[in-house]
Amino acid sequence: MEVFSGRPRSPERHPLIGRSRQHRASRLDQRSTAGQVFLLQVVIVVLLVVAAVAAVVLQTSRDALQRGRRESIVAAQSFASAPGTAEALRSPDPTAVLQPRAEEVRKRAGVDFVVAMNTQGVRYTYPYPREIGKKFVGTIAPALQGRTVVEQAGGPPLPAGKGTAVQAVVPVTDSRGKVVGLVSAGITVKNVAALWLPQLPIILGSGAAALAVSMTGTTLVARRLRRQTHGLAPAELAQLYEHHDAVLHAVREGVLITDTDGRLLLANDEARRLLDLPADVQGRPVRELGLPEPITRLLSSPEAVTDEVRLAGDRLLAVNKRPTYPQADQGGSVVTLRDTTELAAVSGRAEVARERLKLLYEAGVRIGTTLDVGRTAQELADVAAPQFADLVTVDLLDAVLRGWEPTAEGWRHLRRAAIGGEQRMIPVYPLGEVITFSRRTPQMRTLQERRVMLEADLRQAHGWREQDPERARKALECGLRSLVTVPLQARNVPLGVVNFYRTVDSPAFQPEDLSFAEELAVRAALAIDNARRFTREHAMAVTLQRSLLPRAQPDQDALEVAWRYLPAEAGVGGDWFDVIPLPGARVALVMGDVVGHGLHAAATMGRLRTAVHNFSTLDLPVDEVLGKLDDLVVRMDNEENADDAAESHEGEGVTGATCLYAVYDPVTGACSMARAGHPEPVLVRPDGTVTCPGVPASTPLGLGGYPFETAELSLPEGSQLVLYTDGLVEDRTHDIDVGMERLRRALDGSGRRTPEETCQAVIDALKPSHSSDDIALLAARTRIFPPSRVAEWDVPSDPAAVPSVRARCRETLREWGLEEAGFATELILSELITNAIRYGLPPVGVRLLHGRCLICEVSDGSGTSPRLRRAATTDEGGRGLFLVAQFSQRWGTRYTTRGKVIWTEQALHDGTSAAPSRTPVDFLLDQFDDLDA
Repeated sequence: MEVFSGRPRSPERHPLIGRSRQHRASRLDQRSTAGQVFLLQVVIVVLLVVAAVAAVVLQTSRDALQRGRRESIVAAQSFASAPGTAEALRSPDPTAVLQPRAEEVRKRAGVDFVVAMNTQGVRYTYPYPREIGKKFVGTIAPALQGRTVVEQAGGPPLPAGKGTAVQAVVPVTDSRGKVVGLVSAGITVKNVAALWLPQLPIILGSGAAALAVSMTGTTLVARRLRRQTHGLAPAELAQLYEHHDAVLHAVREGVLITDTDGRLLLANDEARRLLDLPADVQGRPVRELGLPEPITRLLSSPEAVTDEVRLAGDRLLAVNKRPTYPQADQGGSVVTLRDTTELAAVSGRAEVARERLKLLYEAGVRIGTTLDVGRTAQELADVAAPQFADLVTVDLLDAVLRGWEPTAEGWRHLRRAAIGGEQRMIPVYPLGEVITFSRRTPQMRTLQERRVMLEADLRQAHGWREQDPERARKALECGLRSLVTVPLQARNVPLGVVNFYRTVDSPAFQPEDLSFAEELAVRAALAIDNARRFTREHAMAVTLQRSLLPRAQPDQDALEVAWRYLPAEAGVGGDWFDVIPLPGARVALVMGDVVGHGLHAAATMGRLRTAVHNFSTLDLPVDEVLGKLDDLVVRMDNEENADDAAESHEGEGVTGATCLYAVYDPVTGACSMARAGHPEPVLVRPDGTVTCPGVPASTPLGLGGYPFETAELSLPEGSQLVLYTDGLVEDRTHDIDVGMERLRRALDGSGRRTPEETCQAVIDALKPSHSSDDIALLAARTRIFPPSRVAEWDVPSDPAAVPSVRARCRETLREWGLEEAGFATELILSELITNAIRYGLPPVGVRLLHGRCLICEVSDGSGTSPRLRRAATTDEGGRGLFLVAQFSQRWGTRYTTRGKVIWTEQALHDGTSAAPSRTPVDFLLDQFDDLDA
């Protein structure tokens, strides 16, 4: 007994069933689908059986040949390497010795022949003695060269009979490695049918089992198909479905069928259109379709409905609903929908309004994504075209593009900032061109009157045509039709105009379009003004920061320096660096970073850089310099947080800064450095080894009260010290450890690079595509003062030792080729040594350094520093330091742990000292004589 869902159907409702039962005589009829599937399965099984048999035969033959090759090689090599074989080949009668051995080996190894032969291929052994002395049949040339030859060949008769002969030929060598003969062993591979025939029953049995399973499965599938199709043949089912589908989708009423669980089983094309149903609607619950609540409630309820009018979006639908099987227990319903809306025009205007609202929302999302004026103008053009206009152009005042405050004097000169739309063939002013509008043009009238201008027919727009008659004529010929010009203004300040054009293929602009165009322009103007203000601030910050950063390398002998500075895209930050020459040919390297961006960070950076310059002139230890910077940052934070300062600076404190300060002495090669929250520098040794020097990490600047640790390094000549800010190695996409590893790889092998090449290699390897932070990089390669350019003496605490020091100085300057600088240098040393002996404490020392300038240093154990003053005519002293200041380019005092050092620098020009020419010679000689006395 067959059971169907729903109410049983009578034979009268299925007249085709009786006709289809005539085909039950044979379920596997070749004209039926089941019969054709079964036939295909039979063919597949037969092909698989044939393929299996062929594979077994081929594999068996291949294995037999491979085994024959292996056995031939083993037998031939065993006989060739047997003791006495080489001596037997050289004996007077090799056959007498080797024939018995060959036959014994042949029988034991299971091969068909073992042939020993001389180097000409003449056989000494063979299973049949009559074949001895004849020429060997096969290839022996490679074997004569020491290689083994395996081949298939035919020769004289063999005991094994006919078959494929596989033979191997190997050389026989004497104790010196010379080939004295050849040995060949072979085997006859016979028919392999005996090997694969035992497997044939298994293969055929498997095929028969597969056929039996296929026949059973086909029978079961055919029986199930007939039960599910109620005996209808495939052609009849296809015809029935085609009739059903044609009627269902051709009617101008929507048809929906739901089941008892509220799932949508069927929806025709008209129903999809009326309810805006998605493509994957079939099988989904009604409540997940996003339909209006009245429609959803109607489809989910079991009650019947007759000609009820329901609102679905902007459509009025007449709805009818009936259960699918009224006399059965199962649920489900059929719903028909009919569109009764008569107001097509009202519906059209509602659609336009909906599209306008959608476009305004899109404009709010897409316009102003960046703080670039030109990009923002292009976003406005791309949003408006082609949804609102066929062609859109944006013209901005030149001052706006530069970030300046626009003025009325520049209104007539606008620059084309953006073009949008597909109408590229229309002749318009190109991007970047400055346009001078006449007073009668809609653009100029829009700027002056600050209101929207509509030109419904450009053929009648005389002001627009007078601007450029030839260009206007070509534009009209290309189909330009109407224009709406809207002013772009923010904070009651005009920024430019936006022009919306339509061609003859679109309806002309109407007065109701003006409010939408104005709303679109207002949103874009705010974004453009924000970008303009950012451009101004960014330009000011960049100008300020670049003016505060080093512009050229200072003259110094200690380091070869190169640097790079890359500002962030979002705004200028507080990264800074410096190279500061110090007394004694030393150089200070500084790298710092102020937290934040903008003018405030750049100004704070300038204050810190100036402070470091001032602290470096005091020649303080590196940890004390950072300590004083820390105090300065604390005071700056306190000033920023004060009530009166908070209002003027919007409460922006320094909030934190980092700094690395290092001092390098080229005479000793020593480098002392300390860092306050700054990334550790990287040291590249002359051999290219990249290491971190291990500078202790200290707290950032601004925390106050924390000591800073110092690291003392000894740097070989040619080492490179690489300083950088965290923007180089730290990014949002990866951790700082990843950035440090990338930096090490970029510096690997940089021992022979110049600092300029090192900086470029690092920037090329680590520069991000979109930098969110400033990047400062400094590379310094060390130099060492040669010992021949350094002279040092200890001076006894006796004024009588001054002449001897002057003599040694004179001799040293003569060796350096600085005889003309001797007078001034002796005068300086005389005064400084005399002061150190009279007023200082021992020990007293003198050091001369010959580099870019001549440096004289006099050290003593006292901590008091001399001061320059103007001596009165009655004073007996006080003129010595005046002479020192006159004859030196610079002079000063620096303190050490053992006292102080008075130093002077004399500029050298072509090996001579540049002494001031205005000093009276007689006066100086008098002073000199006084000192000698």
